[in-house]
Amino acid sequence: MRAVLLDALGTLLELEDPGPPLAEELGRRGVAVTVEEARTAVLAEMTYYKDHHDEASDRERLEDLRLRCAGVLRDNLPAEAQALGIGGLVEALLAALRFRPYPEVVEALGALRAAGLRLVVLSNWDVSLHDQLAATGLAALVDGAVSSAEVGVGKPHPDIYTRGLEVAGVGADEAVMAGDSPDTDVAGALACGIEAVLVDRWGTAEAPPGAHRVASLAELPALVESLP
Repeated sequence: MRAVLLDALGTLLELEDPGPPLAEELGRRGVAVTVEEARTAVLAEMTYYKDHHDEASDRERLEDLRLRCAGVLRDNLPAEAQALGIGGLVEALLAALRFRPYPEVVEALGALRAAGLRLVVLSNWDVSLHDQLAATGLAALVDGAVSSAEVGVGKPHPDIYTRGLEVAGVGADEAVMAGDSPDTDVAGALACGIEAVLVDRWGTAEAPPGAHRVASLAELPALVESLP
């Protein structure tokens, strides 16, 4: 193995519960909502975002998507929130979406790089993936990142894996993909001839046949070292 492809959300990064920070951010702007009201609204926004994130392939399209997401948020909040306007809701939403690396991630990435492996993040995300990796300190620990918005298709489509392999500078038989989704991360990689590892933090997912399994990224360096 010469490279490791890594999913972002659920593998490298976790999203803090957005309900409390959204309620806090709205409160700072003079709109009082309960945590549950904020959580319900942001979950609706996240559903919309998931269906449309690949449209945000550049900064202009990203801004447009954020405006639309803020509109979904507004429509699912109490009427008082409309007084903030779309711009205020975009600000509150972005401030409330807080990502952080899982506790073992930094050490695991360091061990993988020390073993001479190239690391490329491969994520179904908009073009701001690079911003989030930089903000969380992970950009400096990997060799590159590819978002589905930049490619035009997301995992499990083979084109995004092809791009990831190109960034890593390796062939499919020289790489392993690690991710928390059995369908998009693991099955997609296996279909492309790439070794795959399911990161099953909660012990509830079923790995496709032929895949490996780890409980966290702390186990990944040793597993990769054992692969032929």
